[in-house]
Amino acid sequence: MQPSVGQITGALGVEQHFVPGQSSTDDTRQGFGDGHMFTKRTLRAICPPIPVSRCSDPCLPGSRKKPGETIHICCYDCVRCSEGEISNIADADNCIQCESDEWPNEERDRCLPKVTEFLSYQNDPMASVFSGLSLFGCLVTGSIFTIFISYRDTPIVRANNRNLSYLLLVSIFLSFLSVFLFLGRPSDVTCRLRETSFGVFFSVAVSSLLAKTVMVCVAFKSTKPGSPWRRWLSVKLPYTIVLLCSSIQVVICVIWLSISPPFQDLDTQSSPGKIIIQCNEGSDICFYSMLGYMGLLAAGSFLLAFMVRTLPDSFNEAKYITFSMLLFCSVWISMIPAYLSTRGKYMVAVEIFAVMASSAGLLGCVFFPKCFIILFRPENNKKTDLLGRRRE
Repeated sequence: MQPSVGQITGALGVEQHFVPGQSSTDDTRQGFGDGHMFTKRTLRAICPPIPVSRCSDPCLPGSRKKPGETIHICCYDCVRCSEGEISNIADADNCIQCESDEWPNEERDRCLPKVTEFLSYQNDPMASVFSGLSLFGCLVTGSIFTIFISYRDTPIVRANNRNLSYLLLVSIFLSFLSVFLFLGRPSDVTCRLRETSFGVFFSVAVSSLLAKTVMVCVAFKSTKPGSPWRRWLSVKLPYTIVLLCSSIQVVICVIWLSISPPFQDLDTQSSPGKIIIQCNEGSDICFYSMLGYMGLLAAGSFLLAFMVRTLPDSFNEAKYITFSMLLFCSVWISMIPAYLSTRGKYMVAVEIFAVMASSAGLLGCVFFPKCFIILFRPENNKKTDLLGRRRE
C-alpha cells in the first residue's frame, strides 16, 4: 500500500497546519517544527509514488498483444487487428474473426453488418436513369410500330417484307423491356431470365436483319433471265431463316438452364465492408456460347449486308443494315472487357448499357430513315417515283 502524505510527514517530523474552511489540496501548506512550510506537491517530489511493475502499456480494444523482441516474456507490443478481425477486450492475445456478413468498425472493437450493394430503384440514381431511358426506347419503338401499321400499304413499308419489320420492332421493344430484369435486387428467377432473354431477343432481331439482307441479294440475282435464284423467292425463305437461326440460340439457352442455370450470388470477398448481390452465370461456357453465337449472327449479317449494300435497288436496306450491324458489333465487342473488369452494380450497368445501345442502334439505323420519308417526304413514298429514279 502506498503511504499517505500524513504518514510521510509524521515520519519526517512534519507538523501539519490546516486553515479552517480550506480543503486539503495540493496547495495546502504543511510545516516542520522549525517553521519551514512545504506543500504536498513538494512532498510528492521528495517521495515519488511507487512505480508499477509493467514494461509495456496495456493494449486497447481493437488491438492484440505481440511478443516483443526482448528476453522478458512480460514485455510485448500492441498491433492493430487485421482486416476483418476485432478485439473487444484490453490486452487480448488474439483477435476475433467477424462473420461473413459482418465487418469491423473503424476502431475494430466490434462487428457491424455489411452494407448490401445492388442496382436498387430506391437508392441509386443510375437505376432511375436506366428506367427512364428504357421507357423512352419502348415509347419510340411503339410509335414507329404504329407508323408502320398506319402506312402498311405504302411501298417503303412493303419493301423487304414488312412482316419481318414488325418482328424486328417487337424484338427491339422486348429488348428495351428486358432492362428492367437487370434492375432491383437479383433473385434466382430474374437471374435466369435476364441472362437468356436479351440473347434470344437479339438473336431474333439479328436473324430478321439477316433474312432481309438475304432477300435483297436473292431478289437482285433473280432479275436475270433464267436465273436459278427465282425458286428461292418465296414467302417461306425469310421465315425459315429467322426460325432456324433463333432456334439455335433457344437450344443453347435451354441447355444452359438445364445444366447449370444462373443464380443469385452473395459476394462477400470482393469489396471490404460490402455484400455484393449479383447474378452468377452458372456455366461460363454456356454464357459465352450464347454471346458468341449472337456475335456470329451479327458478323454474318454485317458481311452479307456490306457485300450487297451497293445493289441498284431503291428499297435496298442493306446499307442501313450494314451501319446497324457495325454499331451492334462495336458495342458488344467493347462490352466484354468492360464487363470482365468491373464488379457489382457497375458490371450490371455495363450490361444494361450494351443492351440499350445496341437496341437503339438497330432502331435508329434501320427505321429512322424510313420514318423520315413516310412523315416528311411522302412524295418519295410512291412506287412510280421510285421506279422512275431507278431507271435514271
